Amino acid sequence: MAGPRSIEIHILGRAYKVACSREEEPALLAAADLLDEKMRAIRETSKVIGAERIAIMAGLNLAHDLLTQGGGDQVEVHGRIKQCNALLDAVLEDQDTLF
Repeated sequence: MAGPRSIEIHILGRAYKVACSREEEPALLAAADLLDEKMRAIRETSKVIGAERIAIMAGLNLAHDLLTQGGGDQVEVHGRIKQCNALLDAVLEDQDTLF
């Protein structure tokens, strides 16, 4: 297994550097695309303002979807939630540096 490396993902038109292994890269890119899609939908269809609040709502929606739509066994679900949380943490950490 290769060590961590930095890749660039795009969320709401902004670029973020995220560390991951080469093996995890396709899944991380897919997760970033899904998160971007959810966040754009929330921004366009609701009154939620601010990237942090939009990210929290998107995270809640994704976690809810996993838990209620039979997203796999509990270990797999928790693993997916951890991946989403890590991605959200990276996005929010970068937002903190802007203010």
